[in-house]
Amino acid sequence: MRKFDTKVQHLKYKILREVARLAWTEDLLEHVTDIPNIIVPGDEATMRCCVHKERAIVDDRVKLAMGGDRTNPNVIEVITRACDECPVGGYKVTDVCRGCLAHRCEDVCKKGAITFDENHVAHIDKSKCVNCGMCAKVCPYGAIQDFKRPCERACKVGAIAKHPEYEYAQINNDKCISCGACVYQCPFGAITDKSYILDVIDMILKSEKNTKYKVYAVIAPAISSQFTYAKLGQVVTGIKRLGFHTVVEAALGADMVALSESAELVEKGFLTSSCCPAFVAYVQKAFPDLAPYISHNLSPAGAISKYIKETDPTAKVVFIGPCTAKKMEFQKENVAPYLDSVITFEELQALFDSKDFDVAALEEGVLDNASYYGRIFARCGGLSEAVVEALKEQGIENFDLKAEVCDGIEACKIALLKASKRVLKANFIEGMACQGGCINGAGCLNHGEKNKAEVDKYGKEAHEKTIKDAVSILNH
Repeated sequence: MRKFDTKVQHLKYKILREVARLAWTEDLLEHVTDIPNIIVPGDEATMRCCVHKERAIVDDRVKLAMGGDRTNPNVIEVITRACDECPVGGYKVTDVCRGCLAHRCEDVCKKGAITFDENHVAHIDKSKCVNCGMCAKVCPYGAIQDFKRPCERACKVGAIAKHPEYEYAQINNDKCISCGACVYQCPFGAITDKSYILDVIDMILKSEKNTKYKVYAVIAPAISSQFTYAKLGQVVTGIKRLGFHTVVEAALGADMVALSESAELVEKGFLTSSCCPAFVAYVQKAFPDLAPYISHNLSPAGAISKYIKETDPTAKVVFIGPCTAKKMEFQKENVAPYLDSVITFEELQALFDSKDFDVAALEEGVLDNASYYGRIFARCGGLSEAVVEALKEQGIENFDLKAEVCDGIEACKIALLKASKRVLKANFIEGMACQGGCINGAGCLNHGEKNKAEVDKYGKEAHEKTIKDAVSILNH
């Protein structure tokens, strides 16, 4: 039964599972040093130069599973010992070069970085090359390749580069938006997100000792496409079996946001969405002049968590979803009073297995307190559709919504550039940092186009057919 897309994800999960298993029994500190030997048994290396390095890297992963470097404000960290196998030379001429007479690569290079040997084979002078890539584009043989790290390719905001002195990658926190694209794409698992799984277990254990203390799980609608080996109702039951008091849909918070965000848009005339924390961070860091136009609404997770805390002062709230950037969001000043911690779907799977739950064998619980429109926030375009519906339900007919739906951070960049130059032909920017939306977040168990269909199917199963009907539940 395959639960993950990649073996790197599976390795990460195994460590999280063992950390959680020890934490439930409160034997973590006493036995945590045993985990490297559990993950890398025997005396033979399977992935690295020697078994000692493998275990050392596992030890680094264990530390991240236990919260990582708390002095580093970023939730994304590089495991430097694991980051040493990537070619980092930029553009290079490969042996496919035929020494042609056209020399188009030379013609387009404005820096004079291309030279030729006696066989007309091209060479790139790295002291002159600026990695513009023009030579690679014009080479008729495709002989010039960009040997860039996978994490650098994945990072569309330019936050990752080679360390100035060493070979490993380095993250620029001033640019990083914690989207986790580098985490998912690194083939060595050398970049990963800190886990707050121990904080969540601690909350649950305390709630078991104090009946007045309740831990609520707020689950993202993207969950509908994730635990494919079980039914969603069984996953809901599994979450409760872990010790959560109640399971609430973040989609209900999305319904709340759709109503208030549509009203804010009409009032201000131009707005960018506030649902994706990585997109919000990108606006604030790369386009600070547009920051005032970010919706003042909390994200759906923040909105429903605020409602829970106001309704039940004894509540602790944990968001469970696909997003690594959410781990940054819950620590923000305007969200921290309402949201106590965040774990990903990867970490939820580790929690299930740390308790040896056979989720597929559990009875089905019920999860039905959001509308179709709240649930489709999980995929690109869903928010804009919800805003259209919210305008309609509120009787706002004289506002012409022109939404720019941005699928991935590169599309966000183009829209924001146009908006900054006042040439964008839209009055609302829906920004999704992950391609396809939350359904392909870095913390997902699986990624792919089929996830969109699953979320839409989940939306159509909603009992509440309008946004207002869903939100009205909160008033009872």
